[in-house]
Formats: sequence, structure tokens, C-alpha cells
Amino acid sequence: MNYAELADSQAPALSLLRKLGWHYLPPAVAVRQRGGLLSNVVLEEVLAERLAAINRYEYKGQHYPFSHGTIQQAINALKSVPETGLVQTNEAVYDLLTLGKSFTETIQGDQKAYTLRYIDWLNPANNVYHITDEFVVEGIKEKRRPDLVLFVNGIPFAVLENKRRDSNQSLEEAMSQHQRNQKKVEGAPRLYHYAQLLLAVQPNAVRYGATGTPAKFWSAWKEEVEKPVQALLHKAAHGQPAEDRLPTEQDRMLYALLRPERVLELAYTYTVFDGPDKKVARYQQYFAVRETLARVRKLDSEGRRKGGVIWHTQGSGKSLTMVMLSKALALEAGIRRPRVLIVTDRVDLDVQIWKTFHHCGKNVEKAASGNHLIDLPRDAGKEIITTIIDKFDSALKRRDFKDLSADIFVLVDESHRSQHGVGHVKMKRMLPNACYIGFTGTPLMRSEKSTAQKFGGFIHKYTIDQAVKDEAVLPLLYEGRAAKLSVNKAAIDKGFERLSAGLTEDAQKDLKKKFSSISRIYQSQPVVEEIAYDISQHYCRNWQGSGLKAQLAAPLIDTAIRYLKYFQGQMDPALKLNAAVIFTPPDTRQDHDDAWEESSNEAQVFWKQLMEKHGNDAYAYERHVIDKFNAPDDTVELLIVVSKLLTG
Repeated sequence: MNYAELADSQAPALSLLRKLGWHYLPPAVAVRQRGGLLSNVVLEEVLAERLAAINRYEYKGQHYPFSHGTIQQAINALKSVPETGLVQTNEAVYDLLTLGKSFTETIQGDQKAYTLRYIDWLNPANNVYHITDEFVVEGIKEKRRPDLVLFVNGIPFAVLENKRRDSNQSLEEAMSQHQRNQKKVEGAPRLYHYAQLLLAVQPNAVRYGATGTPAKFWSAWKEEVEKPVQALLHKAAHGQPAEDRLPTEQDRMLYALLRPERVLELAYTYTVFDGPDKKVARYQQYFAVRETLARVRKLDSEGRRKGGVIWHTQGSGKSLTMVMLSKALALEAGIRRPRVLIVTDRVDLDVQIWKTFHHCGKNVEKAASGNHLIDLPRDAGKEIITTIIDKFDSALKRRDFKDLSADIFVLVDESHRSQHGVGHVKMKRMLPNACYIGFTGTPLMRSEKSTAQKFGGFIHKYTIDQAVKDEAVLPLLYEGRAAKLSVNKAAIDKGFERLSAGLTEDAQKDLKKKFSSISRIYQSQPVVEEIAYDISQHYCRNWQGSGLKAQLAAPLIDTAIRYLKYFQGQMDPALKLNAAVIFTPPDTRQDHDDAWEESSNEAQVFWKQLMEKHGNDAYAYERHVIDKFNAPDDTVELLIVVSKLLTG
């Protein structure tokens, strides 16, 4: 590290973290704690002392310390986790740290297995916290030297790379160093097998990620901590002098992310493994879950918990917020046996959320029927259940069933759609004392805002403006275009007279009202062709071959098919555009307009042929088309949708 980075970022970071309670170990002492081996990243003496201090087992009403041999076995188990890949090994270490490990102890001639904990997650003061600088780690080919490493009970917990403020690329350089250091050959990945949080730091900005996180997904944290940080700087503590200066963004974010109780909380409750990826909560997810927990801990005079709505814009990680909330509820000491029921209004959303929970290693089961929905909450082993809302219809036919538990948490996805009708009433009849928490990312119309009040008001909001500012979603740029249409009123009136001949005057008025909507005009074949031509011309001249794709939302399935046939039959090679269509399969939506309600026999035939071609698997077809649309080639350049893929 050069002097500028040391003075500008690393030294102030070290001073602040020491004031937060991280005890400094000089590099030479840290090496001795590692047995003099630079390939070893665990401070074994510290770990051995803490394992003995925080662990006891109970035998016949008496508490006993674990034996020295068991303590050494626990250290060896942590150090010898098999390397199965960077994130996979990190996950195996994480499981050891959060779940502990069972060891056999012999007392009074009796052998029994007891769980030993590596960290006291619930009592942060029972752990010890160390920090060292210039922590040299020996890899296969190279020695790597992260700027700062933080240890909990001697276990590497957070790794920092510090940069000076005068470089526009400083954060990118810091993240790049983390990426390099995690590589198997040219890096020192062993350190990252244990690390729970990685930070790229410079005085004016901080980004954080986890082991294996690509640089583009490292996040900024936002929290109002100005006053406590300023007080900390102005105070002499832990051998560090008082500083008469204003807080930097680095000071604020190190306080927000790395004070001991917060870093433990982020690792224990707000970290998930989503398939091959490790993910730490973004700030909006963290505060949404925290505020929800604060609300549901309290019981009202009737023994119920107050729910509410989490309004997070699309693309902000709503499904993972549900996973983290479910995990937090399971860990909440004051809730005896929480069960989580996740309700959606579409089969495809049910599948998507089930997969998210499954990929995150959660024991989740889908309700296959109304009877199944009734039986699942009764099974103690079924803690997380997913269902579509129409299962409540058949469940309510069993009049003998009503679950009065206040420890059932009903998480309703896209709650603005399904909860302003009878859906909410049906759920309340079956689960009258459950806590209802709605999730939505769609801007609420005036008529839909009453949904929030049904749940108990808003719990947390994260708007699209915030998401764009955080670079979590891309800004929407809108350019209005309109097809030049004209209406032959005389011809329409003449045709209407023929159609309505023989009807009473009132019946003629009703018929005219029904078919006078402008949407009817936009569904007609001539208008579809005019708009399709305009789309072809605009896309092919401006965007084709650029790697950018297009999406067209159609009001009805028949209209979508008309558009598809136009694009498929386009005769002008200069306007040739590859299109595909996706719409909701029949009979999967509930309590709102059915996309198939006004479809023709031609649409039914089209769907049947489509299913025959794709093995009668609607979701396999949808996944196939979406994969082609997401692919960099031009197999699918334009996706025509009806009530699908309109958010996110």
C-alpha cells in the first residue's frame, strides 16, 4: 500500500474500527496466532479460548465445559472444510458457524453428543473481536495482502481493501483486488472461504459484497448515522484519540456495516445462499425485515399480530426479502413455532417463489390442493408453504377447518391484485388470527391503496426513484409514438345498423356502448398491421443488431397472435424481425380478468399446437422463449406478451 492510501483511508478506518470495539493485533502477533503459517487464516489461540468460554453442555442438571480434545476437534473441523469451489466452501463454513457442530463427550461413563457453537450469535458481548492490517495470506503461487481483516473469535469475518479518494476508479480497483484474491491459482481463496462480508473502501464511497459476488452487484448502504459517528470521532476510546473532524462517507458506512453487533446480525439473519450465489441483504431489504419484526413482535388485545404492506419497486429483490423475512421469523425467540404461508395469484409466480426458497436451501412445499393446504400447516415439519390464492376456495369447502394460531404469517405477493376482492376475506375466514404481510412493487392506483389498510398500513417503502439512484434498476426512458389512424365513421355506422337490426332501442344503446371503446379499434386487423409495420420499421432501422431487444404488450391473446402472424409473414426483408409470444396459460389466474376470457377458437387452436410442439408443458415453453429472448443472438428479437413479464 502506498502512503497516500494509508493516510487517506486505511489509517482512519483502522482508528474508527478500534473505537467500535475491534481490538488491534499487530501483523507479527497475528502471524504467531496462526502458528507461524501464512497459509492458515484462523487465529487458533483466540478461537480455542472462545470455544471454551462460550460453550457448556448439560448433563443431569449440571453444566460442564467441553474437553480440550473436543475443542481441538472443533478447530480442526473448521480448518479442514473440504474445498468444493469458492462459494460452496464458504457455504459449508457458514453452516458450521451458524449451526455449530455435534461432538461426543464422556461423563460418568456415559457418552452423549452435544452441539458446540463457534459464535454466540444471540449475545454479541460473549465474542471477541480483532482487527489486523497487512494480513499476508499465502496462496498456491502468490502471497496476497488485504489491507484490513476483521476476526470474530479468531475467525476471519470481514476483509477490506482501502483506496485513496482522488482516483475516479478507486472502488473499481478495490473490488478488482478482491476478485483477484479469490481466484484459486493467482489468489488466496482460503481467506474468502471464511469471510462473511467484503468491503471496497475510500473516504467518499463504500461498496460491499460477499464471497463470489461479481463487481456489478456490489452495493451501497444507506442509513442515517451522522450523529453517532460524529460522537464516536470526537471521543477518545480504546486507545484512539479524539478527532476534531467531520465524518466521511467511509466513517458512516464502516459504522453502519461493521460495528460488531451489526456485522453479526447481517451474517446470521440477512445472508442467504441463492443457488450458486451468496447474497447479503441490501439496505432496503434489511430495514423492511427489521421494521416487520418490530411490528409483529407485539400482540394486540385479541392476541393477534399487526401486519402491513412492504412496497418495494420491481427489481429490488422482493422474493429474497421474503426469504430473509421467513428466516428472521424462524430465528425470532419470541415466536414459538412460526409457520410461513406464501400466497400468489398465478401458478407461474408460485413456481418462481418456490424455486427461490428452494435454491436458498429452505424447506418449502407447494400446496397441491385445498385439502393439502389445510394439512400442511398442521405438519410441524412444514414451516414454509406456497400456494395460489384459489386453493382457499376448495379449502373452505371443509367447514370443519379453521386454524386459530397467531403464529402463522401469510406473505401475499403482488397483494394489490388479489386482495381488494374476495380473496382477502377467504383467507381471513380460514386463518382468522394469522399475521398478513403484503408485498408489491407496482405503483398503486387510488382504488388499490385501500389494500394497504386491510393489511395494517405500510411497513416500508422503496421507490423506483430510490432504486434508480442506487443503480439497482435502470431508468425508464420514454419516447411517445402513435400510429396514424383514421376512422371511417359512415362505414361503421352502416355496419352497426345491420348488426343491431331487430334489437330494441335500449339494446342498441347497450351494444353500441360495449363496442365503442377505443381498445376495440386497436384490436382490429388493419390497426394491428399499421402498428406492426411501424414497430418493424422503427426497430430494424434503429436497434436491430445492437444486442437490444424489444417487448410488445398486447391487450388480448387474439391480438397478440395477429401481431405474431404479421411479423412472421413480413415480406420486406429489410423489415424482417424475429418475434415470439408469451401469454398466461388457461385457468391460472384468480379474482381478476382472465386473459383467455375473450379469446377465440383460433387462439385455442394456436395454444393447442404450441403445446403439442413443446410437450404440453407451458412453463417449459415460456422458459425456452425467455432464454432465447435473453440470449445475445437474434433468435427472438421481439417478445409479444399478454399479462406477462410486464414488471421487473
